[in-house]
Amino acid sequence: MSTPQPLEVWLRGPVPGVPPLLQPVAHALLQARDELNAAMQDFPPALLNERPAGVASVGFHLQHLAGVLDRLLTYARQETLSEAQFADFYAENPPLPIEADTVMKLVQRFNHGVDLALNQLKTTDETRLTEVRGVGRAQVPSTLIGVLVHAAEHTTRHLGQLLVTAKVARNL
Repeated sequence: MSTPQPLEVWLRGPVPGVPPLLQPVAHALLQARDELNAAMQDFPPALLNERPAGVASVGFHLQHLAGVLDRLLTYARQETLSEAQFADFYAENPPLPIEADTVMKLVQRFNHGVDLALNQLKTTDETRLTEVRGVGRAQVPSTLIGVLVHAAEHTTRHLGQLLVTAKVARNL
């Protein structure tokens, strides 16, 4: 008999403190965190920089997941990116140093980013979701809800790519 699998996050009920209209964003980020932690639990650091068929490496996706989430949350707060955020952006392209704890550190960085995102969602006023937010250096107009939904969507997109790349890299 197999062990029952836990329900996906969106079926576990509301995330405490997150406004109702932002529950899907919180659910997507928490689901991504669950899946990332499970997939990277025993991922060999030696495979972080592998690029099977020329696709982006697991190392890139791990760095990008935390970095882009941080940058999008900054835009949602109507703030400009810091020098440290720009440095993180430029450092997202591996090769990464191959150390025993590299995978764990990158996963912890993403987990911390999700925690920060959830805290930001909890303090977001739903009445402001349609307010304009500028994105990127060009300050391309979006809305607060647009930026937050994109943060969740972009996270899940890169998670999916990471999961496939990790599976292929393990089987080379």
